[in-house]
Amino acid sequence: MNVLDFKNKKTQREKISVVTCYDYTSARILNSTRIDAILVGDSLAMTMYGERSTLPATIEVMAQHTTAVVRGAPDKFIIGDLPFLSYRSSLSENMNAVAALMRTGAHAVKLEGVDGNEEFIRHLVGSGVPVMGHLGLTPQSVNQLGGFRVQGRDRNQAELITSAAQKLEAAGCFSVVLECVPSALGRTISESLSIPTIGIGAGPDTDGQVLVWQDLLGMNKDFKPKFVRQYLNAGEQIESALNQFADDVIAKKFPEARESYE
Repeated sequence: MNVLDFKNKKTQREKISVVTCYDYTSARILNSTRIDAILVGDSLAMTMYGERSTLPATIEVMAQHTTAVVRGAPDKFIIGDLPFLSYRSSLSENMNAVAALMRTGAHAVKLEGVDGNEEFIRHLVGSGVPVMGHLGLTPQSVNQLGGFRVQGRDRNQAELITSAAQKLEAAGCFSVVLECVPSALGRTISESLSIPTIGIGAGPDTDGQVLVWQDLLGMNKDFKPKFVRQYLNAGEQIESALNQFADDVIAKKFPEARESYE
């Protein structure tokens, strides 16, 4: 998978699968699957560090996790997320943030929103950096949006998001994430663009879908948003395995001779 394959898949009406992943061990597993691409998302602030939003993620933390994922999944297309405010400063500081992610071995970066970003996106694309956009529920703007809620339900807001998607395409983005928008809007935007859309809570008609590793594997039993499908109940299975280990240690059933050295 490379950046050109994204548009080719849309042209050929082939869906794109993306998983958000943050660590070496998980990336190694993903590397042997049919998943098309990996997003190292700033959602790691919440998923890996227990924060209440993505805002605490820094470019240093993002680069560290992206490095680990690149090492674990050398055969996958990897997108590094630009965290909160890392691309809203001077051009030199913005480029330093992008360079930090790209030098990890990532193949592209992702940023949220369009207002104030168009010129920077053009500069990145002109500099050889593929850029993925992100519209709808943009978690870095959670305070401005009034929380994590569906976007684009009224006509005016839907038109603004559609226009923003077209601006991202015009600026040179190779793909756009649509998060938490009505299915009809996800379809409308997808049909209006020549670049692919990757949906997360945006209905079945986007050109691809992305889910977070821990969410689709059922590793967080307290987090079950409407748009997530759990393909495994890993949380309970892991808990059961750990309890079995504890029981075996207490009962002196582990280790046995086969797990010991003579």
